[in-house]
Amino acid sequence: MFAVNTLLQRVVSGLVRTGNLSITGPNGQKHTFGDGTGDPVHIQIKTARAERAIGFDPMLAAPEAYMDGDLDFLEGDTLDLLRVAFQNMGPGGIDAMWSKAIEGVRNAFRRLHQVNTTNRSKRNVQRHYDLSGELYKLFLDDDMQYSCAYFENPDVSLEDAQTAKKRHLAAKMRLKPGQNVLDIGSGWGGLGLYLAKTFEVDVLGVTLSTEQHGVATERAQAEGLENHVHFEIKDYRNISERFDRIVSVGMFEHVGLNHYRTFFDKCAQLLKPDGVMVLHSIGRTGPPYATSAFIRKYIFPGGYIPSLSEVLPSIEKSGLVVNDIEVLRLHYADTLKHWRARFLANRDKAKALYDERFCRMWDFYLAGSEAAFRWQDLMVFQIQLTRKNDTLPVTRGYIEKTEKALEMHGMAHEPEKAATKPPARKAAPKRKKVVKKA
Repeated sequence: MFAVNTLLQRVVSGLVRTGNLSITGPNGQKHTFGDGTGDPVHIQIKTARAERAIGFDPMLAAPEAYMDGDLDFLEGDTLDLLRVAFQNMGPGGIDAMWSKAIEGVRNAFRRLHQVNTTNRSKRNVQRHYDLSGELYKLFLDDDMQYSCAYFENPDVSLEDAQTAKKRHLAAKMRLKPGQNVLDIGSGWGGLGLYLAKTFEVDVLGVTLSTEQHGVATERAQAEGLENHVHFEIKDYRNISERFDRIVSVGMFEHVGLNHYRTFFDKCAQLLKPDGVMVLHSIGRTGPPYATSAFIRKYIFPGGYIPSLSEVLPSIEKSGLVVNDIEVLRLHYADTLKHWRARFLANRDKAKALYDERFCRMWDFYLAGSEAAFRWQDLMVFQIQLTRKNDTLPVTRGYIEKTEKALEMHGMAHEPEKAATKPPARKAAPKRKKVVKKA
């Protein structure tokens, strides 16, 4: 026991220099780390097995111990613990020599974890996105947006921030009536339905999730939009039609570093000569680093969060033209704060759907993700792409103008005609009363 305690103490002492962290081990001994500043966090490690595992590999073993009930909180919670940890460590790694070596090996072999063939990609998606839709309804907004919201001010609701996200993306796409749009990774269909209703465009949404496809299809039928919004279970690599606009939100994180060139080459092939593409993805402000071992093992197998330095070379080689790059700082941290608060408020319902271990796993996932966006190097980037450099206006004013028109009137086509109601579609079916699936 002495050797295990010594190893754990060395790891934590090497990490926690500021803050106020206490650990009570299975032998009942309490040790305090940090300089005593900030709110106290006190964890109890209940078994020697968990204590030993955390000493050797804290980034994976600590969340596993929490999931198994071998680690509990006497003061504070998961987010408080991660705040102390992340505010003390550098981006992506920690200072304790042994643990740093383990993370270094993971980083060196990160490409091997991202061999996302079409079959493997589908299995990876099913692990996360084919969980019960009832689970996601417990914490998402009414439109089931499972990606970073856009907080135009910090006091807006999650629903308003997700609506603002859709406006922001749509404005960058510069849509016109009658165009066709490809939504790669269409989720529960909210963005595709919004674009079709607001801009009178036709949308093809593709996903690898059976659960999401079923919900999205039902929503399109309920809103009378099935002739204009179509969802398919299909890998983007198997699409051949060309599109005026392409949008992809929260899907690129699942492509994998090995497949970036394939992704952008395919998008260049699918985009019409005067087309516009907007890519919305999680990224890093720092250098490349391996996916969190916990996230890769339990939440997003095959997932990878890139640095821009890993993304841009593949875009350049594809022939696509980068028109604009925007980095959204802290927006996802605030999104996750809302999600976690709603999840915890509905924890009993989530436990009824799954079990206690699942709830602990998701608490750590949501808290860990918020912490990484708030105190480490994660961010969201939006890259606007075309095939020609004269497709879009040379200044960004049209984006804000369109967003304001969308907010005021709920309908926009082009910035100069944003407040003008478009002509009705020919032979459009009578729309039914909207049934929200949230």
